[in-house]
Amino acid sequence: MLDLIKRNIELHGFHVYIVVGKSLPRFAYTIGLRESWGAELILAGAIYYTADAVHRILNTIGQRLGADKASDATFVVDDLGSFRLRKAHASWTSPLLLGALDYYKVKEVEAYQIVPDDDHWTIDIPNLSEEWSAKREPVWKWLHEAWEYAVAPDSTATTNLDALRGVRITEVMRWDDGWEMFAGHGPDVSVEDARVVPIASLLASDPSLKPAVDLKVGKGMWREREENGWHPWATRAN
Repeated sequence: MLDLIKRNIELHGFHVYIVVGKSLPRFAYTIGLRESWGAELILAGAIYYTADAVHRILNTIGQRLGADKASDATFVVDDLGSFRLRKAHASWTSPLLLGALDYYKVKEVEAYQIVPDDDHWTIDIPNLSEEWSAKREPVWKWLHEAWEYAVAPDSTATTNLDALRGVRITEVMRWDDGWEMFAGHGPDVSVEDARVVPIASLLASDPSLKPAVDLKVGKGMWREREENGWHPWATRAN
């Protein structure tokens, strides 16, 4: 891995590192821009985008950086939207940019968060400019807190973009390979709108989903959007 990072820095000026880890949302960051620009870039969450799109975003913005790190700078990346930068707090960069810390043999690396525009916002995008707080950024609480549910921390759920944009989840099913949690009617969700995320992200964003972890395989539950309680799937009215 170290040889790959060095080779990418030599060829392209930086290396893009994507991390998919258990209870945390996916995140990606650069290694190498510290040498030419003085700081690294990090894209935290943003599950709207595929892994290929994340590579494009970091590569494009990394190649367009100038001397100015002003937060009002805007970067348009083809059909992926517009992005701005904001300086990340050390309480986020130290635990997230471990690969960069290891590469540079330092304890802290300055970094700027890539922030997508409102049309591409999802619940897993934290504000890295403020000191880490489980209360303020519950989806990222397991960055420092112990896992608290009776299922594996790397459990996943298939969900839809409406749910990831904050629309309340109304249908839940558990299968052998994970959960389905949809805002709206599951069969109506298109392939383009479906995403697989850590179940941790959904549980943290909406504590009323906690009964989902107790479902038996093959069982489900539903509710109306304004309800807090759940109904067993078999009792749903037509």
